[in-house]
Amino acid sequence: MRLFISIQFDDDIRKRILKVLSDCRSAGVRGRFSRDENIHLTLAFIGGYNNPQFVLDAMEMVQFEPFDIEFDRLGSFGDILWLGTKENRQLERLADAVRRELAADGIPYDIKKFRPHITLARDASGIEKTAGKVFIPKEKATVKRISLMQSTRKMNGMIYTELGCVFANFQADT
Repeated sequence: MRLFISIQFDDDIRKRILKVLSDCRSAGVRGRFSRDENIHLTLAFIGGYNNPQFVLDAMEMVQFEPFDIEFDRLGSFGDILWLGTKENRQLERLADAVRRELAADGIPYDIKKFRPHITLARDASGIEKTAGKVFIPKEKATVKRISLMQSTRKMNGMIYTELGCVFANFQADT
């Protein structure tokens, strides 16, 4: 199984992200654009691992309060176009906590530095055409849960399936 842990977005935020993706296309960017239903922010990429229950058990150990993230820029890693987030210490702590728990349980994951982003397109060209032409919404997305996802390659691209999730700790107001 090919697994990763991510933040999934509600329909409202997903629509705003998809508008950015659409604006990139309109600005002249070409490439393999992310499928609408595959929009996410990866916290840890695990890759091939055949025991999702072990991963879910590790995720259960991660404690976090709900927090907001805000998108603020487009960028690229070579030919990958992405939507980035404002610097956010809570998001960094969450990714660190997820990775720490995976390591503690001996679950392998990609140890590359965490760079929070949403992949909009792969094999992208014309990325420079987005300058000044793509509006980045300033609305905040509230992170309330993290999801264990399985990616499966199909003829029409990758299909992501949620295998389970862990919810943030909610503090009752007293």
